[in-house]
Amino acid sequence: MAEPHDPDDHPSDEETAARYADGHRAVPGSPPSTWFEEGPEVDRRPSAARWILAGILALGVFPLLVLLRVTSLGGLDQTALFYVGFPVVLALIVVLSARPRSAVGVAMAITTVMLLLSGPLLGEGLVCLVIAAPLIYGLVALVTWLGVAVSGRNRQGPHALVVVPLLFALTLEGVAGLSLLPRDDTGTGSVLVGATPERVAAALAAPPAYEDPEAFFLSAVPFPEPVEAVGEGLDVGDGRLVHFTPRTTLALHDEPTPRTMELEITESRIDEDGGRVVFDVTEDTTLARWLDLRTATATWRREGDATRLTWEFDYTRTYDPSWYFGPVQAYATDLAAAYLADTFAEAVR
Repeated sequence: MAEPHDPDDHPSDEETAARYADGHRAVPGSPPSTWFEEGPEVDRRPSAARWILAGILALGVFPLLVLLRVTSLGGLDQTALFYVGFPVVLALIVVLSARPRSAVGVAMAITTVMLLLSGPLLGEGLVCLVIAAPLIYGLVALVTWLGVAVSGRNRQGPHALVVVPLLFALTLEGVAGLSLLPRDDTGTGSVLVGATPERVAAALAAPPAYEDPEAFFLSAVPFPEPVEAVGEGLDVGDGRLVHFTPRTTLALHDEPTPRTMELEITESRIDEDGGRVVFDVTEDTTLARWLDLRTATATWRREGDATRLTWEFDYTRTYDPSWYFGPVQAYATDLAAAYLADTFAEAVR
């Protein structure tokens, strides 16, 4: 028979290591953890720390977000300071103030609530919020894990410290014009049209009939959609006025604001085997919040009995961090160029 355990005995090194291993596995006879799990006898009413956290979020973070969007504060709402700094601060508040069953789980829940509350305030910025949601969730989870690790509750704490300077550097991207990736890029989309170059040119010279985009990303994210285009011709100086779905807000008695894009042909070359036409964007009240679209170029070339039609959008990325919004905007503009190519191809078929 085993001898009774002496409560005055100190735990062995093996017991101590097992008690604080990953997941905080309980050692027989050891008290339940109060960081990730609550014992059955613990009072489950909201603690003072959680009330403080709720007050900070309701009276501090939420009004700050409103102020940031109303004033823009020099455009900081389009920099990594907003998209990286905001989730970092939120995660640190959770780690330092709450005693949850799961630090990462509670951080995810609070982030979801904040995103839902922020949606109506952002107006057309809701597009950016939807696109940025994976970035925000990822950073909240990363920083929450980092906070738990460096607080001594995780044996990987010393190694986790290497993430701190990297995270700090990423947060500053865009604040002073710094960009890790090039800001200028081109979105491209093409389609093979079963028609002659002459018929394709005739379709490009006339106003297109826009349909709902088939690409899931373009239809799922609330981007402005083209409604109609006014103007015709493929000569230098000819223009187009494209009307998009209007902008709406939650303001009382607010009327929908029209959104348009004006384009003018600055280069035109057409021959029997194809052609190339460059549209310069002269005014844009539609996409200017997400990117600076400079030119839209249509190129068509004979391929056997068909014609290859290609659209290219030259633009400048205006959002940071570049390692996230760069690929996202490149993907979106490629889809938009392919959508425009399909739109004109349908006019020929």
